[in-house]
Amino acid sequence: MTESIQLHLLQPGQRATITKINGASALRRRFIEMGIVKGETILIERHAPLGDPVEYFIKGYHLALRKEEAAQIDVILHEGKNG
Repeated sequence: MTESIQLHLLQPGQRATITKINGASALRRRFIEMGIVKGETILIERHAPLGDPVEYFIKGYHLALRKEEAAQIDVILHEGKNG
């Protein structure tokens, strides 16, 4: 079985499926409001020039998360760079 990893560890161009949302209930609720839910596919678009935040693509829109926020999201990486 494929191991879950934290979202912030992925590189631009990689796709993953969300497996778990960690963190305080307020943060989890915020993620849900943004469409970050278990089972959704997320694409890593690009890192900011200094590496933080990171731009993601999910459910047809772009969003930026700080690495500390993305560390609360567990994912399974899709095979191949573009999944």
